[in-house]
Amino acid sequence: MQCKMARVALDWGVRELAAAAKVSTQTVTRFERGDHLKAQTIQTLKDTLEAAGVEFIPENGGGVGVRLKSRSVS
Repeated sequence: MQCKMARVALDWGVRELAAAAKVSTQTVTRFERGDHLKAQTIQTLKDTLEAAGVEFIPENGGGVGVRLKSRSVS
């Protein structure tokens, strides 16, 4: 669920995430569907989304979520 929320926050489709993470579109779809993937593949997707500016929010009583990292103004 967080993966799809992150893609939406970035205005990315499955293809954009797959290309950025260098995985297949089927891999992204399988991940979002909840299929089992290798731990390294999951980490790659997470790292790619974080590098694009996504911050993952853990369960804190209100549920998991995502937000875009704030950008500092110079």
